[in-house]
Amino acid sequence: MSLLSQLDNDIKDAMRARAADRLLVLRGLKSAMKATAMEKGIADEAVDDAMAMAIIRKELKKRQDSIESFEKGGRADLVAKERSEADVLSAYLPKALSQEEIEALVRAVITELGATSKAQMGAVMKAAGERAAGRADGRTLSAVVGKLLP
Repeated sequence: MSLLSQLDNDIKDAMRARAADRLLVLRGLKSAMKATAMEKGIADEAVDDAMAMAIIRKELKKRQDSIESFEKGGRADLVAKERSEADVLSAYLPKALSQEEIEALVRAVITELGATSKAQMGAVMKAAGERAAGRADGRTLSAVVGKLLP
């Protein structure tokens, strides 16, 4: 089952369960997918799983940025709302890599590419990002690569 089909089914389930908060997040995600499809000039059904994952990651990143902003502003009520929305979106992403797994992945990429300085950080980041395949965010990868490259 494609991610788009699963999303449609989950929207129906949320409607049946009268889960208004979950339904709002899922409809927003569906809307973001339709908007991306229109931008790219493709049919809604042509959104593949890779594109859908990228959209979900983008929406999740928005929530994480909002959480940081609301925490700085002392808005605990909005932090809780954004966290619950982030939890709904996270359910559609693959399991995140642990810190040790990320470090092992970055070490393998550095060895494979023969990277010896921070000047090669871009190439290492690109390869590590492809291998992580959305299971680690760019900020975490960047921190690990920066720490491991001399």
